[in-house]
Amino acid sequence: MREDNSLDTIAAISTATGEGGIGIVRLSGRESLTIANKIFVGLDKIKPTRFKSYTMHYGKIMDNKKIIDEVILTVMRGPKSYTRQDVVEINCHGGVLSLRKILELTLKHGCRLATPGEFTKRAFLNGRIDLAQAEAVIDIIRAKTDSALKISLGQLNGSLSSEINKIRKGILDILVILEASIDFPEEGILPQDKSDLSLGLNAIDAQLNALLNGASRGRILREGLHVVICGKPNVGKSSLLNALLKIERSIVTPVAGTTRDTIEEMIDIKGIPVRIVDTAGILKPRDLIEKLAVKRSREHIKLADLVIILFDASSKLDEQDWRLIREVKNKHVIAVINKIDLKARIEKDKISREFKRVVQLCAKSAKNINLLEDAFYDFVYQGKLPGGEFMLVSNLRHIHALQDAQKLVRQARVIGADKLPVEFIAQNLKDACVYLDKILGKNFSEDLMDRIFTDFCIGK
Repeated sequence: MREDNSLDTIAAISTATGEGGIGIVRLSGRESLTIANKIFVGLDKIKPTRFKSYTMHYGKIMDNKKIIDEVILTVMRGPKSYTRQDVVEINCHGGVLSLRKILELTLKHGCRLATPGEFTKRAFLNGRIDLAQAEAVIDIIRAKTDSALKISLGQLNGSLSSEINKIRKGILDILVILEASIDFPEEGILPQDKSDLSLGLNAIDAQLNALLNGASRGRILREGLHVVICGKPNVGKSSLLNALLKIERSIVTPVAGTTRDTIEEMIDIKGIPVRIVDTAGILKPRDLIEKLAVKRSREHIKLADLVIILFDASSKLDEQDWRLIREVKNKHVIAVINKIDLKARIEKDKISREFKRVVQLCAKSAKNINLLEDAFYDFVYQGKLPGGEFMLVSNLRHIHALQDAQKLVRQARVIGADKLPVEFIAQNLKDACVYLDKILGKNFSEDLMDRIFTDFCIGK
């Protein structure tokens, strides 16, 4: 059994490490105000335990008679607070030393240092938010684009939880009828043809399918689209990376093999976070460094969501080009014909036969670079205009749980069609509810809690 420390009063620095205009030390727990009494002295000498909720007070943090800092102290009494406990926030100057001294003072007077994500964990355990909403907090912090932020905010506001609860209610409505027919078979509650049951299961399957259909797009918007630029030496890979970044990130020279290792950057392309990798173009390594670079390039290609294979418009396709074409054959690919400002010699028709997506541009001048950005956008949205993105499922844990629930619902539908006993259908639907409950945190293990909340920063 783990020790229950949920009643401890915890404290942590809730702002980023480093110098800043303002820093915040946050306390949560039943002793928060009492501890604030011992270290805060306001102008009017009134103790924080007498402050009204949602009020801010100017004063000083004192260690005995020694002034630590001038601060603004905020009081939020439970249960109407982030953690549903009494919360005190000390807004001080954002220097590392000031923050550390105030935190140490709270620990000296009875606080315990918070573990990563413990404030949000308490919000979940105290019923203020469900587990899906708790996970959205870290996604908001890590959001790299407006689209990713929009998904996370929607999840925090309960949009995903609401949909899960609707599906769960639909399953429970069917289970009520099934259980009644099992307990009271003489009443004839369940129709002999089970047509209503089949319609209900079809509707639930459709709801699960609607959530899962946008899952790959949601994951990309949450984690980023992993894109790898590949091509033979001197086709302009580094120039293309620079054109997409709109800065001179990679060294560009006429010498083949200038890039001897992978270069990674994160960029925002039309609201899509793109983790783009420029790979070494050396196909026949001359030394150990180049051999390792080629190996790393191939590993990136293997793991990529999308590969950009680059060709030189001024050169005919050669064996090196065809070797790369074969290597990326089973990947999602955008073929880019670069150097269109030069006299064309490349066999464009052959490239078009190999790849569905072909873009022609000049990386050096960034001509037509917008066409490549459009191709990224089309790949993610598959020709559909983005809408209702706040409803996209983006968390891998949620995706797996929804897939498991859908599998059980579909098995229940098959069981019903085969006219097997309704007890089998009922058990499948109960198991499907278990997977949905895991998303919301209606049932959870300590190990799951550890995995989720240790990803948080301390102080959130």
